[in-house]
Amino acid sequence: MSRPLRIEYPDAWYHVMNRGRRAEDIFSDEQDYVMFTKLLKETSEMWNIRIAAFCLMPNHYHMLVQTPEANISRGMRHLNGVYTQRYNSRHKCDGQLFRGRYKSILIDTASYLLQAVRYIHRNPLQSGSADRLDAYKWSSHKGYISIAKKWDWLHKNYILSLLSKNRKDWLRYYRKWVSVEKKDEVSEKISGKKWPVCLGPQPFIDRIKEIYGAEKINRDVPSSRELLPDKHRILEVVCKSYDIAASDILKMRRGKMNEARNVVIYLTRRLRRDTLKEIGAQFGIDSDSTVSSVMERMKKKLAGDRKFSLRLDKISGSITKS
Repeated sequence: MSRPLRIEYPDAWYHVMNRGRRAEDIFSDEQDYVMFTKLLKETSEMWNIRIAAFCLMPNHYHMLVQTPEANISRGMRHLNGVYTQRYNSRHKCDGQLFRGRYKSILIDTASYLLQAVRYIHRNPLQSGSADRLDAYKWSSHKGYISIAKKWDWLHKNYILSLLSKNRKDWLRYYRKWVSVEKKDEVSEKISGKKWPVCLGPQPFIDRIKEIYGAEKINRDVPSSRELLPDKHRILEVVCKSYDIAASDILKMRRGKMNEARNVVIYLTRRLRRDTLKEIGAQFGIDSDSTVSSVMERMKKKLAGDRKFSLRLDKISGSITKS
């Protein structure tokens, strides 16, 4: 049997689900839930996969994830494989834990992301596992209403910013959004037996069909492909964001121009996965270590500067959706 098409490109969003073999439990006790949650954080850090929401139920899980490096297949293989090993070791058993690889839907646009978060966090209510959202321990809902540092790894700020530009309103708007029981397109599609390959407005679906048309995205195919943005498009979008000319970015200068240059280098490496040598040639940098140093500085800046991180998310989104 052929495997389902895995459409992978930088910064793609997916709603992911997997369940136990023959609908059996994949979490036998509280320690299993804790073990899986720790593994989620580990997978996020190891594979640079942004986990924006999750919910762990006795025999299945749901997640909303973004993949800056177009690596959903590798990241999910790690998550499911390592958890199976740890579960079997802990419970002194062997064999397959999950019914298969995983199911996923490629998701586009803000409204669909918000619908997915609501569906994921309301899963315990829909299944009767909890009568109040705040009472359920094993979902990222707890992280959305908390400011504790232990939730810093959860990629929630981008989702919350879709509800309001004012950070002070995030909690109130989120609680209002998630409290509503509503049948929307995400819940209708996910409740069905066969998930669509992608979900979004018609222009997004048409674009995916155009790119993957030879494989017919509505049926199983044996492989996935990656859509990598043109390097000139990366340069164009960054220049527009910083309101500077491309010729200024290609020169080594201080201040705003130097930051923009570093952003282009970082995004070219992250979105296109060009080699250090290829990037060096583009920017007139002789040493691979110099390009590597730029990447490390950018990662530190992203980790410590939320405003800059949100700006880079917006730039990346403009590049990959063009």
